[in-house]
Amino acid sequence: MRWLLKFAAGALLAVSTAATTSGVPASPRAANRRYVEERNGVHYNVFEHVATRSKLSFVKNSGICETTPGVNQYSGYLTVGENMNMWFWFFEARENPQEAPLVAYLDGGPGAASEYGLFTQIGPCHFVNNETTPSLNPYAFNNYANMLYIDQPIGVGFSYGNETTNSTKAAAPLVWNFLQAFYDNFPEYENRDFGIVSESYGGHYIPEFSRYILNQNAAVVRGDLEGEEIHMVGLAIHNGWFDAEIQEKANIEYMYNNSYRQIINESIHDELLDTYNTTVKPALDLCHTNGTSDNCYAAYTSYLNMIEYPILAAFAERSPNGYYLGDIREPYSRPPSTYVAYLQRPDIQKALGAKVNYTDQGGAIGFYYSGDDARSFVPQLSDVVQAGIKVLIWTGDADYVSNWYGTLDVAHAVEWSGKDMFATKTLEPYTLNGVEKGTFKSLDNFTFMRIYEAGHNLPFYQPEVSLQIFKQFMGTGSVLPT
Repeated sequence: MRWLLKFAAGALLAVSTAATTSGVPASPRAANRRYVEERNGVHYNVFEHVATRSKLSFVKNSGICETTPGVNQYSGYLTVGENMNMWFWFFEARENPQEAPLVAYLDGGPGAASEYGLFTQIGPCHFVNNETTPSLNPYAFNNYANMLYIDQPIGVGFSYGNETTNSTKAAAPLVWNFLQAFYDNFPEYENRDFGIVSESYGGHYIPEFSRYILNQNAAVVRGDLEGEEIHMVGLAIHNGWFDAEIQEKANIEYMYNNSYRQIINESIHDELLDTYNTTVKPALDLCHTNGTSDNCYAAYTSYLNMIEYPILAAFAERSPNGYYLGDIREPYSRPPSTYVAYLQRPDIQKALGAKVNYTDQGGAIGFYYSGDDARSFVPQLSDVVQAGIKVLIWTGDADYVSNWYGTLDVAHAVEWSGKDMFATKTLEPYTLNGVEKGTFKSLDNFTFMRIYEAGHNLPFYQPEVSLQIFKQFMGTGSVLPT
């Protein structure tokens, strides 16, 4: 959900250093081991994966969240060495799990736990009307796909350890290692279609992770790397943060001229636009051309201080009843946080096999000092589109944080053979059972969608149409009005 939401709550993170990590060389997988381990009264199924020097330990069918009869779930850790323990929670598809695709969900932030998306948007269960225990979500994405939720970087959710990452690039090898261990322990998913879903800072994560997977796949095919080729077919990012240079300028335009309410007047708009052109854009250009942490961190603080703070002040002044940057409407709504107290209950943690207390936000301090927020991931996104992978960029149009003005500009900036034709296509109505829910345009393997009456966490606001879109995208790849 990006730093801006934390800032809006008055909780900008302090900055410190963090260690980077990388992948490990492969070795023969013949020595992989499986056994059952009992710790603190919890029985873990353990799989030691020699190729990545990691250990997968998990609990089967905890009875938490997914209570649909016959639907299996697994929760636990991938342990890399002594200091990095990445949490995952896997749910089988409710229908036809033997043939359904495998889809990984990683939340944004940076440092947002994937349980946020799980419990408030697309998971098997959710909290309704301030209830303290969850109930089944009829619009869960595992209605259609086998869903794998991953908490990364280390330090967020139930993940824990003394070492962590400080950039999107450094996080990619760990996700690859996790998937390799997962496939070897659950070989029935090796040849399935694989997709990745995320939100917000996932506009950084998912293009980089996807390109890394494609490069690793190529190395496996060449015989340069031992591992499982991942059959990646699609990635979908809602309300994504891809490129500060493109999206910071769009932020000014959105707050001046969106379809819900004007937040800044013409005078402030013109002043901010001048500041962007004379100060912020040059700082971002230096980040992109030079690429050092110092230059990218300076660019980050530049747009934070000179663009975001003035917009936030104007937003607060125009919102006497409170505000939420993820939904600029008045009154606004936002996902409930009930799941946090639920996941911090000792009985829930024991049932799941969690070894530490739940942390909703964490593990991303180093991302700020490294200037990761200011870096552009449009080049990585372009590579993925060029590779023929299905890509969906979809955005709720009531969100300021990663608004649809900016994500449409990002879609137009992607470099691929269809760039010019895609830019000239008009947005067409997208309907659910004959009711218009948004607009979209598609060309070949690339789709952009604007969804009406939805904030930053799009599926929370529009769950039924979100499930329809997800099914269509992961199925044929074509989103079609119904």
